[in-house]
Parts: sequence; C-alpha cells; structure tokens
Amino acid sequence: MRRTSALISGLAALALAMSPGLAEARAGDGGSFGSRGGMTYTAPPATRTAPYSAEPMQRSMTPSAPQPGYGGPGYQQPMRSGGGFMSGLMGGLIGAGIGGLLLGHGFLGGGMGIFGFLGMLLQLFLLFIIVRWVYRLVTGGRSPAMAGGPGLFAQRGMPGPGPLPSGSGARPGGPPPISIAPADYQQFEQLLQGIQAAWSAHDLAGLQAMATPEMVSYFADQLSQQVSRGVRNTVTDVRLESGDLSQAWTEQGRDYATVAMRFSMIDVTRDAGGRVVDGSAVEHVTATEIWTFVRSRGGRWILSAIQQAR
Repeated sequence: MRRTSALISGLAALALAMSPGLAEARAGDGGSFGSRGGMTYTAPPATRTAPYSAEPMQRSMTPSAPQPGYGGPGYQQPMRSGGGFMSGLMGGLIGAGIGGLLLGHGFLGGGMGIFGFLGMLLQLFLLFIIVRWVYRLVTGGRSPAMAGGPGLFAQRGMPGPGPLPSGSGARPGGPPPISIAPADYQQFEQLLQGIQAAWSAHDLAGLQAMATPEMVSYFADQLSQQVSRGVRNTVTDVRLESGDLSQAWTEQGRDYATVAMRFSMIDVTRDAGGRVVDGSAVEHVTATEIWTFVRSRGGRWILSAIQQAR
C-alpha cells in the first residue's frame, strides 16, 4: 500500500508538472499574437517601460514576411516560458544521473528504485511550488495607490500632442508617424481595463466592441480551452502602473499606436467548484506587455495585437 501511494503521488506530481500551465492566464494568456499592419514582423522600438522591446508574434493572420529587427537573419523565435520548469527538472535529473554513474552509484543512485525516484520527483515539485509562492509574495504584492489615475501615461513621461520624438515611430523608409493626444492614452488605459473585464466575464460581444475580429478569435479559442479544462480565469482590480509610447504611424487609411504598459492585477483561476487552482484571490501580480491599437481615420481605437515584453 505504501508503494501504491508513493506511485500515485509521484504520478500526480508528474502530471501537474507536465500539464499546460495556468499561470499568466489573463487576456492573451501571456502570449504574443495579433497584427500590427506592415510592422507586424518588425520589433517595436524599446521604451522605458519595456527596455528590451517585445517578443515576436507567435500567431498572426498577417502574411509572413519577416523583416530585420528581431535579431536579424537566422533568428529563432524563443520558446514560451511554460516549459522552463520541466526543462530544468529533467536537466537536473539527467545531471544527477550522470554524476551517479561517475561516482559508481548507478544512474539513479543504485538502490534508489522507482519509488524513491518518484518520491524525489514529488519533493522537487513541491519545492518548485514553494519557490514560486515566495517569488510571488516578494514581487507580486499589493501595489501602493497610484498618484494619477486616468492619464497616467502623460504623467509618467508620455509625449503630449504634437510630432513624436525622433525614433519613436519614424524609421527610414517606414510609414509616416502620427501624433498621439492625451485623450488617446486615456482610451488605451480604458481598453486595458475593459478587455480584462470582458475576458473575465467570457463576454465575447464586449470583446468584439474593443478588439479586431482576429484578436477576438484568439480570445475565444483561449476561453474555450478554459471551458474544456473546467476552469475559469478572472482578472480584477487592473491598475496601470506605467506606460509609454513605442511608435505610432499611419498606413492604408488606418492609424496604429503601439504602447508598452506595466500593470498590476488580481489574476486567479478557479475550478468548477470555486477552488483556486492558480494565482491568488488577494495578491496582486504585475505584467509588462506591448499592446498595439488600430483605428480608422476619425474612428475609435480598438486592440489589434498583444506582445510580451522580453
């Protein structure tokens, strides 16, 4: 019975470690996807909020025509961070096994056996959970009250009306830059909060009013995955901590604006019984993302792309 219990515990730990992560379950699922018009495959300029620019698009309906800017020829898109734990775990196990062979104790320590191995795996998984909890406790605590509210972009160094600073959107041979007014930044902040609220409510009609059909299709796919897994993610108390403009331009009768935003939120995932399976219902976590908005001339802004900051 003890061996059976150890086997079940080990298999459960392994299944949890290998299952798709629920972390970063906010709108966009912590990925990079969407379209930025003719700049889709060009890295947006770095900003103070996102000094290392953005990850390349993982999914886009824009025909693939990569341009220099994400690392040049031969650049390979980085893997998402979801496999980091398993990669590190397997690397450690293999390293320990090789060390055991060199010391003459066998690949898994000789008499360790399969149940000892599963026990060690369970301990490693529990250690990972503890380390992640401590990390969130240190870095994801409740943020102090903001001193600005709406219009935080402008108060954190955003340019006001008028031409963009050199390098913010005007590139040799690129599309012509446009001016972004304080009212535009307020719309960007409202869209950040509104999209997270509609995502939490599984409100596709609300998302359709704030995002392009392409983005809504990605959101719908991610929400359907939640339903299939029997979980529900909610994002509340979204607070913009800092934001600045990366670039803004016009092409083919449409205006585009790419902004970097660092925001805090309560991001929690619950199962069908209401039990928390990821995140915290009381602690804030922080994310930095690069959002691109698009509008028809004279129209209102809607979301057209989300990219993760490097």
